[in-house]
Amino acid sequence: MTEFATEQDLARARSVAAFRQQLLQDNLEWLLDALKKMRRADDPSPESARQMREGVDLAVQLSDRLQQAAQDRGPQVA
Repeated sequence: MTEFATEQDLARARSVAAFRQQLLQDNLEWLLDALKKMRRADDPSPESARQMREGVDLAVQLSDRLQQAAQDRGPQVA
């Protein structure tokens, strides 16, 4: 994911569950990649540590939403 969600994307995500899930997955992947880059940068500043904590908190929230959506859908037939 290289660009941010547009207002049109957000409106579609509100009404289309599959699109919403994909948007959450894409954003989680993007966030995890950004966190990996920050960790490799090895910046010991307090600002970097704060951003890492915020990023991890957000990743947990996104993961929780994805898991809840999967539970709400129930078992899927392949």
